[in-house]
Amino acid sequence: MSSSEWLIRPFEPGDQKAARELILDGLGEHFGWIDESRNPDLDDIAASYIASGHVFIVARIGACLVGTGALISEGRETGRIVRVSVAREQRRRGIGRALVEHLVQTARHRGMTRIVVETIKEWGDAIGLYRCCGFREYDRDEADVHLALKLR
Repeated sequence: MSSSEWLIRPFEPGDQKAARELILDGLGEHFGWIDESRNPDLDDIAASYIASGHVFIVARIGACLVGTGALISEGRETGRIVRVSVAREQRRRGIGRALVEHLVQTARHRGMTRIVVETIKEWGDAIGLYRCCGFREYDRDEADVHLALKLR
C-alpha cells in the first residue's frame, strides 16, 4: 500500500466515535481486556487535545478511519507522541510510520527540539516502529520503554 491510498489529516468532530473505537480496540487486542474508564481523554478528543493546543491526526482510506496519533506539548521544546493506533487489517502497510513521521514534522514546525514516547516493554511492534522512525531508547523500567528523537 502506498501513501497515495490513505490520507492523513487533522481530527474533525465527526471522527470522534471511530477514533475512540479504533484506539480502544487496539488496546483491548493487545491487553486482552480494556477498562474504558482509564482512557477519559478519548471521551472527547477535541476537548482533550485540540482545545488544549495539542495535535490529533487521523488516517483515512476512503470513508474508513484506519489510524490515529497525537502530539502533546510538554513545554516549549519537547513533544510527546501518544495514541498512535492502526486498524488491525491495515497494519504493516506504512500507515503507522506515516502517522509518526507526520507528527515529527508537526513538532519541527512548532519549534520543538525533542520528541519522547513511552510504551510497555512487551509491545515489540510499537518499539520497532519508533526505532524505524529514528527514536532511541533512553530509559527502561520494569514495565515501560522510553524513547526519544532529537530534532536538531
